[in-house]
Amino acid sequence: MIQALISGGASVEDTLELWASSLRDVKGRVRPLFTQARVAASAGDFLDTLLGNEPRKTGWMRAEAAGDPGPWRQQALLGRGRWDADVLRDVVRNYVVEHLAGDDAVLVIDETGFLKQGRTSCGVGRQYTGSAGKITNCQIGVFAAYVSYKGHAFIDRALYLPKAWTSDPARMEAAHVPDTIAFATKPTLASAMIDRAVAAGVPFSWVAADSVYGVGEVEKTLRRAGRGYVLGVNSNHWFGSWSTAPLIAGEAKDIAQDLPAEAWQRLSAGLGTKGERLYDWAYCPLADLDAEEFDAPTPGLWTRGLLIRRGIADGECAYFTTWSPHGTSIDTLVRVEGTRRRIEEGFETAKNELGLDHNETRSWHGWHRHVSLVMLAYAMMAAVRYRANAITPKKTKRRTDKNSSDGPSKKSGASP
Repeated sequence: MIQALISGGASVEDTLELWASSLRDVKGRVRPLFTQARVAASAGDFLDTLLGNEPRKTGWMRAEAAGDPGPWRQQALLGRGRWDADVLRDVVRNYVVEHLAGDDAVLVIDETGFLKQGRTSCGVGRQYTGSAGKITNCQIGVFAAYVSYKGHAFIDRALYLPKAWTSDPARMEAAHVPDTIAFATKPTLASAMIDRAVAAGVPFSWVAADSVYGVGEVEKTLRRAGRGYVLGVNSNHWFGSWSTAPLIAGEAKDIAQDLPAEAWQRLSAGLGTKGERLYDWAYCPLADLDAEEFDAPTPGLWTRGLLIRRGIADGECAYFTTWSPHGTSIDTLVRVEGTRRRIEEGFETAKNELGLDHNETRSWHGWHRHVSLVMLAYAMMAAVRYRANAITPKKTKRRTDKNSSDGPSKKSGASP
């Protein structure tokens, strides 16, 4: 995993030292969460295993890597231990901001599924997950990732509880769900994450998300917070303009179909595995509103708009409702939309490398503890990657032949 972090100037030795010092740092940051030294030691072992090369991060695998005779200490850390996973979440968030904060950062909201058997794991049920591309028995977690030019990492998470759970008190009690938890939609969970990030002073200018979060509650939350957004919407979402020429009104797909050829331009949504992700884009500003009209914290004009992405090969379109400071360019909006790919990369790495979906607990706090520890491991890895790649390569001396009798090169005029 160390070698995978290096793509810049750091040597393997430099990266190993960064890795070791960063791991000591994060273990020190979480030590105050635990009242008992043995529980803190188990948490440290847990992190070591998550960042190790074991392909599976199950309790038995973690125990074996830690030298324990069985998984009981690991199970106690996630289950019976007394510590607050939300405090750990805040530690992760602060660590990410400290190491990855950047101008015009984007908060990306998305969800992922955790395939499960049975019906006792907290929040499990037959529901759609994009991870499997179908309705299946699973848990759904909603996540927020911080994305800047320095890298990306998760800063918040929430387990979605279907109504079949929240309407069943006995089931909630058996999974140790706190009494304060009630049914909340995924946009409600996302809005709470945004509010927490704003309250904590997380520096971000934009939020990007798919169509699950593209209307209503999330929009209102962001407008009140004075943050821009690029949020996916369905093709039949209705848009209307005022004070524009010509006036625009209709469903997103119809507006796209009626746009003239000159309204489209080819732009990159960022680098992908095969190079620049090029699409044709069109942007329709719909209305300008003064910040005073929606109680935003900073004065000025904001523009509501419709951003449309069209595939070059198949002509398939995707639609986004946008909210941005007046005068924001389409290039900026396209860049923000392109950051959604980072959280998908984060899910893939966290599941394949860090055991995000290897959680064997069934309780509410077990899920949040496991996921928060994985988030911490991911954040450390992202910070090490940025710092390692920012190191200037050491200059090596030019090799010379001391036995040469020819003297300095006449062409260069330089001494050896």
